[in-house]
Amino acid sequence: MTHISTQDGVKLYVKDWGRGRPVVMAHGWPLSADSFDDLSLAIANAGMRAISYDRRGFGRSDQPWTGYDYDTLADDLAAVMEQTGAKDATLLGFSMGGGEVARYMTRHRGNQVRQAVLVSSVVPYMRKTGDNPDGVDSAVFDEMLGAIERDRAKFWSGFFKDFFGVSLVSHPVSVEVLEWACRVSMQAGLHPTLACAKAFANTDFRSDLAAFKLPTLVIHGNADKTVPIDTAGRKAAQGIAHAQFIEYDGAPHGLFASHKDRLATDVLAFLRT
Repeated sequence: MTHISTQDGVKLYVKDWGRGRPVVMAHGWPLSADSFDDLSLAIANAGMRAISYDRRGFGRSDQPWTGYDYDTLADDLAAVMEQTGAKDATLLGFSMGGGEVARYMTRHRGNQVRQAVLVSSVVPYMRKTGDNPDGVDSAVFDEMLGAIERDRAKFWSGFFKDFFGVSLVSHPVSVEVLEWACRVSMQAGLHPTLACAKAFANTDFRSDLAAFKLPTLVIHGNADKTVPIDTAGRKAAQGIAHAQFIEYDGAPHGLFASHKDRLATDVLAFLRT
């Protein structure tokens, strides 16, 4: 199976590796399912089934004008689950993809899910408000959107250095990984890129946390400049009953590349519980 169709007829590109109990993965903004390749290979080699897909508007999926709100994106995840036959599954969401997992737990009542994993996730709420003082200032999102509209290709070159923790003294990923991330990001449509940024900046998932009535693993780096750990990871772990929280010391946002071996080890250990 290469593509599935959503409720509104959008075709989503799906990667389905291995056999066994399924792990369904929702990727981060502004990348694609390819960001899970290392983790998918480890899952498939461990005797399980790794299912990842390109979010609408990104990668090799269709780029419709509408549907970039989290309710629709959760429905897309449900379509992937149903049409791949994923049952008794683990849902794993990276960054923006954590929102799809959270909204699926409420909107679809966690149907066919036995575990959840949130990695560098935007859950529970990104924007700074009176009742969310540890959130990110609205000006940061406004500046980001403006820079993308002015020169998207230039914006990515700086964005991904922070995303992967690259600086003059720190090089957790290669130059080639940075170049790959920029190329993949340019595959996404400009409208979906902007619309999804608005969605993850403004969607409040705090009320969704109570729906995680199943084993949940939260992984977040404490040097994450893209989704700060105090904004998201620590609050998600506190708000989800009995969540297991693993904090990666000195790790950036892009754990799937900078800490791929440790991530695979920790995720596999959780999957086997």
